[in-house]
Amino acid sequence: MSSHSVMTRVFVTGLKVQAEIGVYKHEIGRKQPLVVDVELDVPTAGADRLSETLNYETILTAARDIAGAGHIELVETFAERLAQACLADARVTRARVRVEKPLALAPDAVAAGVEITVVRD
Repeated sequence: MSSHSVMTRVFVTGLKVQAEIGVYKHEIGRKQPLVVDVELDVPTAGADRLSETLNYETILTAARDIAGAGHIELVETFAERLAQACLADARVTRARVRVEKPLALAPDAVAAGVEITVVRD
């Protein structure tokens, strides 16, 4: 019998979050939409119960908690905080977070934003 490891990519795409975010005067004190994609690598060999893998509802909760914690100047900051929240689960070996700000360049672009990848040391 051969041994092998299984890496599962847990993902949430198109998560809509309302956040007070931005550096411009017109962005202070008002919420605007963000669209968030998250991918997490989690080793799950033999997992057949939710407790043995990562519940993707935790990603939703973390994104909402970060958005609700007060004004954030940069989407980079939001992305980094969300990645770190995901890495709080010791099983997560890599987190990729993409944050789109649909109103940033409207109507000239569908969205602008950032994508970061954080790999556990």
